[in-house]
Amino acid sequence: MVAARPRKAHFTHRDRVSAQNAKAVILAAGKGVRMKSERAKVLHEILGAPLVAHVLKAVRDAGVADVLVVVGCQAGEVRAVAGPEAAFVEQEEQKGTGHALLCCGKVLAGFAGDLLVLAGDAPLVRPETLRAMLESHRRAGADATILSAVVESPAGYGRVVRDAEGRFLRIVEDADAAPQERSIREINSGAYVFRTPRVLGALREVRPENAQREYYLPDVLKAMKTIEVVRTDDPAEALGVNTRRELAATAAALRRRILDRHMDAGVSIVDPGTTYIEDGVEIAPDAVIHPFTVIRRGVRIGPGCHVGPFSHLRGETVLEERAEIGNFVEVKKSRVGARSKAKHLAYLGDATLGADVNIGAGTITANYDGAKKHPTVIEDGASTGSNTVLVAPVRLGKGAKTGAGAVVPRGEVKAGTLVVGVPARPLARKSAPARAGRGKT
Repeated sequence: MVAARPRKAHFTHRDRVSAQNAKAVILAAGKGVRMKSERAKVLHEILGAPLVAHVLKAVRDAGVADVLVVVGCQAGEVRAVAGPEAAFVEQEEQKGTGHALLCCGKVLAGFAGDLLVLAGDAPLVRPETLRAMLESHRRAGADATILSAVVESPAGYGRVVRDAEGRFLRIVEDADAAPQERSIREINSGAYVFRTPRVLGALREVRPENAQREYYLPDVLKAMKTIEVVRTDDPAEALGVNTRRELAATAAALRRRILDRHMDAGVSIVDPGTTYIEDGVEIAPDAVIHPFTVIRRGVRIGPGCHVGPFSHLRGETVLEERAEIGNFVEVKKSRVGARSKAKHLAYLGDATLGADVNIGAGTITANYDGAKKHPTVIEDGASTGSNTVLVAPVRLGKGAKTGAGAVVPRGEVKAGTLVVGVPARPLARKSAPARAGRGKT
């Protein structure tokens, strides 16, 4: 066996073509007994998406379109998450990672390209790292390439064992490691690139001669002549999920990565420790996100907006330039126009607000009638009084206003009109007193 010294993951212009002639296999068949759950492990969510969905996104963002998912426990649900673009192989009996890949043998027969193999429970791997692995693998002409990481707490992970000069020797699983090997902090992430014919041939020679009596995928490395090790500079990429604690730790790492990306792009996040933003959120520079804010995937926030504290923005919400969403305000599937404000204790659902709208404290768009959702439209310059209920479908015309406690039934409030009461009606204007000498005698 000839092995190179570890290479750090890097990304160059050459990586743009590194996904050509490559397929990916995602191992997603196990139940995950240590999760103590009726739900399959890869279906547990972090930041709004199942674990396996994060892995699929990384693979596709890396440019690998041909994806094969190994399913087993709750196969139907995993198929639904992966979607119709993926292909599937069922591992009816879970006998280890090597056995899972071996189940793909018939589907992969005849394919001579590179095979990217990933665990479906390791959601923090980055597309640029996958591209770097493919690039390093091809540059070295390797039979196998491993992604490793140096972590503070390696317990539970396979260790990368090297000789005195730092050359790769083998991977030893945690359960099989000797005490000296368990002190090694460089771990196997479970991400690989293989020459497909080589790995399929080697899999047939793997035997379950280990403490778990399983077919370990790392055992195929014994049959490989040239092995590359790419060491990531972000240890979080190697984090897998086997327990609820690890699920929480992985979510925290991903959340911080997302927050850092927004701050690096010019967004002010006042307190990252109390801010929750899912992947798939767009925030323009100079927006300010205040503490205890939750922003779900599919939200778009324009420049100069202020959100929070204690705000909740749900999917398909758009805030235009300098809009403000404040304390205990929830917005769902709504567009809030430029400079419009909902600062206190409000719910906006299926609503379209124009520019310079002011939403009073306690305003609710009653969008659901028990069967269907209905829209609310609030035109430019309109405003609602405190504790207004807008019973959709309803439209407030340009500059229209509601009084405190108004319940506006379905229909339209004309531009410039003030409505009050329950149900809300236009406020009657008092007649001007007659001038002396003008009345009847």
